[in-house]
Amino acid sequence: MNYARMLIEKEAPEEYGYDRIRYNLSESSIADQKLSGIGLTFPDLTLFYGEHRGDKELRALIAAQDKGVSPDDVLVTAGAAGALFIIATALLSASDHLVVVRPNYATNIETPKAIGCAISYVDLDFDQGFVLDIERVKAELRPNTRLISVTCPHNPTGAMMTRADLDALVALADSRKCRLLVDETYRDLSYGERLPAAASLSPNAISVCSLSKAFGIPGIRIGWLLTRDPELQETFLAAKEQIGICGSVIDEAIARTVLERRDAFLTSLLPDMARRRDIVQGWIDGEKLVDWVRPQGGVVGFPRLNVNAGFDLDRFYTRLLEEHGTYVGPGHWFEMPKRFFRLGFGWPTEAELRGGLAAISAALRG
Repeated sequence: MNYARMLIEKEAPEEYGYDRIRYNLSESSIADQKLSGIGLTFPDLTLFYGEHRGDKELRALIAAQDKGVSPDDVLVTAGAAGALFIIATALLSASDHLVVVRPNYATNIETPKAIGCAISYVDLDFDQGFVLDIERVKAELRPNTRLISVTCPHNPTGAMMTRADLDALVALADSRKCRLLVDETYRDLSYGERLPAAASLSPNAISVCSLSKAFGIPGIRIGWLLTRDPELQETFLAAKEQIGICGSVIDEAIARTVLERRDAFLTSLLPDMARRRDIVQGWIDGEKLVDWVRPQGGVVGFPRLNVNAGFDLDRFYTRLLEEHGTYVGPGHWFEMPKRFFRLGFGWPTEAELRGGLAAISAALRG
């Protein structure tokens, strides 16, 4: 493994310092929750080694979200990032080939890079609405392709596949005898049809999700992967055991409480996030120098600056932060040009969101 720090992590707001940011529009989740907000009363837990696959009740709550998925198909991990690391290191070697959608969350690209496998990118196009072209994925496949990696809803654009596209990808993986990885971290934040977990559709499909983004509790590091292939699940379990044996029983107790109240939480959350998306849309409609593809899921979008070739993008980001106290996720976090940036509308308060949007307009004209 040839590790290198990811830019998105080196420049993360927690690394820069939250106290130095006035309007934080770089976050990719809803607002961070507090234990008091969850309404959690801790039982007198025994701090032993937990079940290696994850707490049985927690896995049952996760499995119950999709038909055809059982608790045995669930492996609880240290966030979605832990699941993605396990999958990449278990499936890929330097002699294998990966097809991955770009832009993408950095772990979906950087861990395969560290492994040294061959990578083909399917780049999404702003002018095509960031729609995934299944035929382009098919065209990139090779005899040694081991994995197709996509995200839905997409990070950082908020674009979504249709059910027909998801079925087509599953069928493609089945026909080529490779695996399909779908990073479904934002699945509970779908504004239209919520797609089924890809893993529920085929033993060749693997789903990854977490409680970090839609539930605002990244501090407990709870994610999971789903696969209906028992042999593959054993391989993933072996990887987890070698990395950390099991998860934290405290984290898993909190996760159980959250998922027991999942439906009520999302019923309240989704209309608020949709309204915030409309706030950003209203700003973009009136801001000639910025455009975006309206997100269909998640709490982030990937706007594009409509500036001329002589516009100093580095100075824009510097002014935005140093003079206006506003932080966004520049395109280079995702191997994209700097005229793109990730804008998170779920984490800040509504007043902070509006203030940050106004700051972007001011920095553009500065």
